[in-house]
Amino acid sequence: MRFASFVWKSSLRNRRRSLLTISSIAVSMCLLSVLMSVYQALYLAEPTPAEALRLVTRHRVGLGQPLPAAYLGRIERVPGVREAMRWQWFGGTYKDQRDTRNFFARFGCQPDRLRIMRPEYSMPEEAWRQFTSDRTAAVVSRKVASRLGLQVGDRVTIVGDIFPVNLELRICGIYDDPQHEEALYYNDDYVNESLPVTSPLRDTTGTIQILASSAAAVPSVAQAIDAMFANSPAPTKTETEQQFALSFVSFLGNLKLFLMAICGAITFTILLVSANAISMSVRERVREVGVLKTLGFTAGGVLGIILGEALMIALAGGVLGCAMGGVLCIGARNAVAMFLDGLSLTPEVAGVSLAVAAALGFFSALAPAWHAARTSILDALRYSG
Repeated sequence: MRFASFVWKSSLRNRRRSLLTISSIAVSMCLLSVLMSVYQALYLAEPTPAEALRLVTRHRVGLGQPLPAAYLGRIERVPGVREAMRWQWFGGTYKDQRDTRNFFARFGCQPDRLRIMRPEYSMPEEAWRQFTSDRTAAVVSRKVASRLGLQVGDRVTIVGDIFPVNLELRICGIYDDPQHEEALYYNDDYVNESLPVTSPLRDTTGTIQILASSAAAVPSVAQAIDAMFANSPAPTKTETEQQFALSFVSFLGNLKLFLMAICGAITFTILLVSANAISMSVRERVREVGVLKTLGFTAGGVLGIILGEALMIALAGGVLGCAMGGVLCIGARNAVAMFLDGLSLTPEVAGVSLAVAAALGFFSALAPAWHAARTSILDALRYSG
């Protein structure tokens, strides 16, 4: 610490190279922190108390295969099940499908059960009453309503694609959700009763959402449901709400391995960049090392000064990279809220990113610093470059 000011001035001796090195480290640490934040949000995030109680039952083959709606009654009788509800993805087109702003989730549900299944939804009592009593009523999240300019009483038409039915809905309520999801809920009976009697989609549901009586009962409930329908024509797979969401991410392949491989490549690349910059800096100052030793600096002192310079540059890039990563996380969370709602640069991720930056700075400078510290005064002073 006695030589902090000297280290600072030395690190800025070649300002262009130092700024380029800091910028390179910052960009790399930005990408690294974002990737680690994505990994944490997808695989390490703790579910909310409400999410921890919810499960989703779907066809074991895939979401393209519907379940008989009659499964709902049998699931309700499973020990540990507090409530269950049909939960149907409608799809469809709202206005112009070429405009990505018109995309939001459209779910069919049972309105009298949605309030129990989603206690985190906040909406006026009158809106809940209308949603339960009117088959054509719908509720929409605050985020969707703000983006599309929807208000209570507006009429919304959604042209069906999966189902040969067009939804003519009236917005009866706008709910607030702490996770700021983008969704519209309608009465699933509306679509079911609009389908022809001979339609294979009639009296079916895509998934069944389940609310367990306690978090401890979740594993046993999932096992009991899947065992109940194991030998039926439509076997089921029951998983937690968090696992169900991750199943969509799995369509991209082994995302865990993909993220880890990119992080490793970024770390190795920035190690080479940092090592090259530090080696150039040390090579230019070999004679200066001889002068320092002549003035009484020990080999350990020279080693500490060079390592300190590398650490200072690396940490400067790390701090800047974490700041950039935090901004990118906010943008990614707003763009893909359905899967990355919990994405943020947490103190843990920032700490790991800075530790990686410091380690890269240390190990990239270790070899040239060690060589400079061991160089004799005579060899250093007669070094001509």
